[in-house]
Amino acid sequence: MTEAPAPSPPAHGIAGWPFGPAVIGPARPAALPDGRPWPRIRIITVVEADALLGETVASVLRQDYAELRHDLVASRDAHSAVARILADPGIDHLLWLDAGDLLAPGALAASALEAVLTGAAAVAGLRVLFDRAVHSLDSPAFADEPGGSAVTGSGVLWARGSLDPRAALGADGRLDAAAAWSVLPEEARRTIGRPVLLHKLAAAPAPADGLSIVSLTGTGTQGGAGVAQRRLAEALGLAGHRLTPVTLSDRPEAAEWTDTFPVAEAAILAAAPDLVLAGNLHGATRSLDVVDRLRRHGPVALVLHDLFPLTGRCCHPRDCGRAVIGCDAACPGPDEYPQLAPRRIAGMHARKRAALAGPAAPWLLANSDWTLARARELAPPGTVAEPIRLAFPTGVFRPGDRAALRRRLGLPPDDVLILISAVIVDGPDKGFHDLRDALRAVARPGVGVVAIGRLDDPARLGIANLFAPGLIADEETLATWYGACDLHVTASRHETLGQTPIEAGLCGVPTLAYRTSGLASAVIDGVSGRLVPLKPGALAEALAALIDDPEARTRLGAFARIALESRFSPAAAALSLEAVFRRHGLRDATTRPRFEPAMLGHFPFAAVRRAGTVGTVPAASRPFVRRLRRAKQMVLGRRMPLLVRRCLYLAGRLHRSLP
Repeated sequence: MTEAPAPSPPAHGIAGWPFGPAVIGPARPAALPDGRPWPRIRIITVVEADALLGETVASVLRQDYAELRHDLVASRDAHSAVARILADPGIDHLLWLDAGDLLAPGALAASALEAVLTGAAAVAGLRVLFDRAVHSLDSPAFADEPGGSAVTGSGVLWARGSLDPRAALGADGRLDAAAAWSVLPEEARRTIGRPVLLHKLAAAPAPADGLSIVSLTGTGTQGGAGVAQRRLAEALGLAGHRLTPVTLSDRPEAAEWTDTFPVAEAAILAAAPDLVLAGNLHGATRSLDVVDRLRRHGPVALVLHDLFPLTGRCCHPRDCGRAVIGCDAACPGPDEYPQLAPRRIAGMHARKRAALAGPAAPWLLANSDWTLARARELAPPGTVAEPIRLAFPTGVFRPGDRAALRRRLGLPPDDVLILISAVIVDGPDKGFHDLRDALRAVARPGVGVVAIGRLDDPARLGIANLFAPGLIADEETLATWYGACDLHVTASRHETLGQTPIEAGLCGVPTLAYRTSGLASAVIDGVSGRLVPLKPGALAEALAALIDDPEARTRLGAFARIALESRFSPAAAALSLEAVFRRHGLRDATTRPRFEPAMLGHFPFAAVRRAGTVGTVPAASRPFVRRLRRAKQMVLGRRMPLLVRRCLYLAGRLHRSLP
């Protein structure tokens, strides 16, 4: 007689969880970044007579967190038992886990690390809501509905000293999370943008009612800032909002002389959006006139992928202080991109400031602490500047089997491989000379360099063991190259955030960078990499130390994945924007953030991962074009004189007029 097969477990959307294979990646380090032991955690599950505990217990055992004890407390004496647990001085943190709920893979390590890095008394993550399939993801109800129905606090990590059992503990031993959360100061509460809990539903939740949002770019979503804008829009789409992408122009050569965009503006007004989310406009125009017109019809938010909206011309003022007192014809680089004739700079700066002033002024969205400070310094008085997170495809950029990745790419199996990555590797703002000097200082047999991006003359690096795949427009392939390397280094000094350190860190590769600009937010010093002072030789010295310390690289890479997934996932970005929407009245404070099931695909443990995007950077130039560009740079450097710009503009008009 044939035995009937066992019933399949519910379709959690997490591959075989809790009984499937572990996700490939670096092991959790044995100690915290500063050498202290990991926090000691007690998990409390109040058990009823008919409780189903098998999968709940299995999910705890699969956490790879040794500093843990799971207490199954009978409901009849739960209050006194939990009170005794709360009084135990040997406990650092507690977490209530309902019978039938499951901890998501890596939930404890992610929550504990965030608590340690920030000093938070409570760390909440996302819930995956399922029955036989995933319905949605959301943030805990108590975080948005004080006194609401979610009173167990299941899946939230609480510092033991932050809980008053007299105020927060119910007679049944369960935690009144709404009460416990509400008494904490805002700075003591953190929500991380990754799943920590799988919660089984009795009924499907009502669909969320999102906003209508136009994502506005200058010439599209290729290149660093364009990619960042696209990822933000995708994150908002996964949060239930209705996104309409609009591009101002496909004529970058006309940007210096173009301020009106009738087709694009008509499309925006026809969409009647609740918000226009604009970013990276300077590829199509050198003004903010279009923003000034759009703000008269409704809210506009400007994402500061760079500082262009705050200056007369440039994206990064560097050491120039004129943006504070007023940009004018004395601009030191009018022929550098984004170029503008000197006589027009003062008037353009005045027009931009006018567009950013007044009661209906656009909000400035800053992607790092440094960018937020610069926005408040350079914007007109009263301009609203808000912090946000950028979004990264955390399921695409993920750790892999380094040896297998190297075999696939034909890279040497045993060399220490240093990664450098930028759309334009030798661009003027990427610190190319510092980078070249640091790489030459550590060059020796067994040390190689992988250069991803446009590098017209690889010989300028002067590195014998160089692998230069060029521009990579496919995120999956890009992640493969990242994951094959040991260490990422950048010598850039001018970044509003710095996307490559985060992409590398998500792949388990630490970053070495200068302690400057937005890089101080992209690289968590001593956690996801190391930051060095802006002084000669500092980069080379730190690079040599990391090359000789494989244990430090492995430890930093493991922490990088844990910390950056929590802070820069699409969910983390959407939650940061949700907070802005609430502060400005676009969303009701009682509306709980909810995400489409596809949001789960941005995490490596999902059964179905979200595929990477292709076409993220322009196609590589033909050899003739590269030679022409090198010749131009030998004569003019990075400058583009006004006469040449006018000729390109006229040539573009002529080309478009031909049948």
